[in-house]
Amino acid sequence: MRTASRFVIVIIFLGVVLGGIFGYKFYQFGQMQEQMSQPQPPAAISATRATTESWVPAIKAVGSLEAVNGIRVANEVAGVVETISFESGDSVKKGDILIRLDAEIEEAALRTRRAEAQLAEQEFKRASDLLPRRAVSQSRYDEAEANFDAARARVNEAEAQLNKKIIRAPFGGIVGLRMVDQGEYLPPGSSIVEINMLDPIYADYTLSEREISNLEIGYEVVLTVAALPDRTFTGKVSAINSSVNPETRTVRVRATLANPDKLLKPGMFATVQTRQPVPRQLVTLPRTAISYNTYGDFVFVVQENEEGKLVVKRRTVTTGETRNNRVAVVEGLEEGEQVVSKGLLRLRAGQRVEIQEEAENEAGGDTTTQDEASD
Repeated sequence: MRTASRFVIVIIFLGVVLGGIFGYKFYQFGQMQEQMSQPQPPAAISATRATTESWVPAIKAVGSLEAVNGIRVANEVAGVVETISFESGDSVKKGDILIRLDAEIEEAALRTRRAEAQLAEQEFKRASDLLPRRAVSQSRYDEAEANFDAARARVNEAEAQLNKKIIRAPFGGIVGLRMVDQGEYLPPGSSIVEINMLDPIYADYTLSEREISNLEIGYEVVLTVAALPDRTFTGKVSAINSSVNPETRTVRVRATLANPDKLLKPGMFATVQTRQPVPRQLVTLPRTAISYNTYGDFVFVVQENEEGKLVVKRRTVTTGETRNNRVAVVEGLEEGEQVVSKGLLRLRAGQRVEIQEEAENEAGGDTTTQDEASD
């Protein structure tokens, strides 16, 4: 009997506890339903209107900067570095001496060749004087002439070998970091210093084969680099590759840009916009008015419902390039339509709104200066 009584008491206790829990949850659910049934106040928003601007069409791409002439200077013959005539970062002209290798053996060989050439010349002159008097045979004269020519050729060879001990700048430019030290032995082909011609400079990039019809030599190019985010550089398309890469279906394009301040360096990553000469009219919005999504970009359009109150409707749009913090809307929006300009994340489709601030449209007009890279 005692065991049965205890069992009943436990069951009653558990029933009371569970009943209290379920009752409290039911009460909370009722409170939530009551709150949800009450009309929600409209969300305060900032709004702006879509405007039409005249933009010069541009094809965006990424590429890298290349020197018009850029090499690593190397030696053709082995030798010990005798003198170094430059410092890292110097500006040099074509023909300037960079380093001299020890050339004692080559100088001695040249003196020997010159002496041999002088002797051969004397013998040739003597044979030339004696031939008219038939004091020497024609074959002896021919032999002397051949010896003289061979001696001069050996002199030229020795001079060329000696000149290889002097490493000169092959063109004008800026030298990089020195890679050799005085007294160092250099085997043939050792890297001595990098030299680059920086003005002008090339920008090499690729475009899809679909863009070939929109591309011509002479089109303007606007370029930005990460190292100088506040600067833009302009140039012209100077070359278009004659073939399309069959693997990527892209074509290589080269633009030439002036670089008098030497700010652009070979190897820099560049964002390139190739501009077509004829502007076109595009509907644009501030960048903050567009929500970028994996499944498609969208905006919240402000409209009146049947009760005459303002609500927002979510609308998918097709966006184009971005300039001066404004985005071109290719499809999905008409000029003059009002959209939410800020705070899109806290809105939902059909939600009531109240416009507290109508942003002024900062249209860029015929945008031909700074182009911001679009996301």
